[in-house]
Amino acid sequence: MRADEGRERAGVRTEEPVTILTVAREAGVSKTTASDALRGSGRVSERTREAVAQVAERLGYVPNGSARHLRKASTGTIGLHVPEVLTRSSYYMSFVFGVVEQAARHDYDVTLITSGQRRSRPPRVDGLVLGDPLGGDPVVESLMATGLPTVSCERFPGSRQADGVVWSEHASMLGRLLDHLRESGASRPALIVAGDESDWAASVHRGYLKWCAAHGVVPLVRRVSFDASGDEVRAAARALLDAAGGSGRGAGLGAEQDDDRSTGRSAEQGDGRSTGRRSEQNDDRPTDRRAEQGDDRPAGRGVERGDGRSISRDAGQGLDEAGAALGRGGDGPLDALVCAPAGAATEVAPLLREAGVNVLLASCVDSAATRQSDPPITAIDLRPKEAGASCAELLFELLSGAAPLGTERVHPIELSIRASTRPRP
Repeated sequence: MRADEGRERAGVRTEEPVTILTVAREAGVSKTTASDALRGSGRVSERTREAVAQVAERLGYVPNGSARHLRKASTGTIGLHVPEVLTRSSYYMSFVFGVVEQAARHDYDVTLITSGQRRSRPPRVDGLVLGDPLGGDPVVESLMATGLPTVSCERFPGSRQADGVVWSEHASMLGRLLDHLRESGASRPALIVAGDESDWAASVHRGYLKWCAAHGVVPLVRRVSFDASGDEVRAAARALLDAAGGSGRGAGLGAEQDDDRSTGRSAEQGDGRSTGRRSEQNDDRPTDRRAEQGDDRPAGRGVERGDGRSISRDAGQGLDEAGAALGRGGDGPLDALVCAPAGAATEVAPLLREAGVNVLLASCVDSAATRQSDPPITAIDLRPKEAGASCAELLFELLSGAAPLGTERVHPIELSIRASTRPRP
C-alpha cells in the first residue's frame, strides 16, 4: 500500500505531515508508547511494537532525525578521514560512498576530513572512520587523540590503535596471486610497491617475501613515491627488467638504477592506495613496514638494504632463505610483474608491449582501468564500497554498545583472473 493511501484511510490529509501523534492515534496507543516502540526502548510488548511499526510504515512516517539526535545528546554526524589523494582515487571515492550510504541508513550525516585540515579543536562528530590511516600523518594522530570512538580500515601504524578495525588478508591473497602466476608459467615474479606509511603495504610486501622464500625465488622489489607519476612507475619497471633481464627481446631497457636501490618511496596512482602497511597481529599480515629488495647478503637484527632502510627479522629471514635460491636457479629472468600501487599496472602495460617482453602483469588493486585494459589485467578486488560500509556499521555498533571496544572484522577480498596472466603455451 502506498503511504498516501494509508494516510487517506487514517483520515489524514496528504498535505499534512505525519507526526508521532498521528501514528499513536492510528495505532490506539499513547505518544510515549508509540515513540518507545519505534525507538526500540521502554517496556513495550513485541506485539505492540510490531503494530506501531506497521502503522508508521503505512502512513509513511519519517522520524525527526534532528529531534532524536538532540534527545540522545548526539550530533547526528560521523567524521570520515581519507588521504588527500581522494580527488584522483576511484578506490577512495567508492570507500566514501560506502560510508555515506551506511550512515544514511542510520539517519546520520558524514563530515569529510582530510590531512590538509589542521584543527585547533576536535571535529563536532559522534565518531570517526579512518580510511587507510598513514603513519606519520599529524591529522590522523590528532584525531586518534580526541577520545572519540574510532574505526580504521586497516590498522594504524602508530602508537595508538582505533577502537575497531576492519582489515583484509592481503598477504595471503597476494600468495594466491603469485601461485596463479606460477601455474601460468612464471618462475620469477617482481613487485613494484609504494612506501611504508600504511599497514596494507607491509602486508603485501611481506606476503611477497614469504612466497619467494617458500619457492626459492630471489625477491625483486622496486619502490616508488606515494604520489608517483607515470614516468616514475615506468622507470621502476625498467629498473626491474634491467636488474633481472626480463624475458624476451626487450630485456635491458636502459634503466640506470643499481640492483639494490629503490626508485623512490611509494606510489599513489589511479585509485590511490599505497602499499606500506604494518600489522602487529599474529596472523599473515606483516609486522614490519620496511623491506627492500632481497639479495644474498646476510640479514642481521635488521637487514640494511641499498636505500638504507631496515626490515624486520622475519622479513630478513625470508630474504636470506630466498637468497639461498641463487644456487638453485631462483634468480632467472623476470617473467611476471605485480604492481601494488593502484593504477601502476595500467601505466606499465604499454611499456611491456612496446618492449616486446614476455611478462605476465597483475595489479594489487582492481579498478575500471584494469578491467578495461587491453588485455584486461588480473587484479585483486578490494571491494572498497563494501569496506566503507563495514567500517561505518562497526562504528555505529560501537556507539550503541552493540560491539565491544577492540572489535576487529575481516573484510573479504577477491582475486579476478584475466587475460594479462593467461597461462604460457
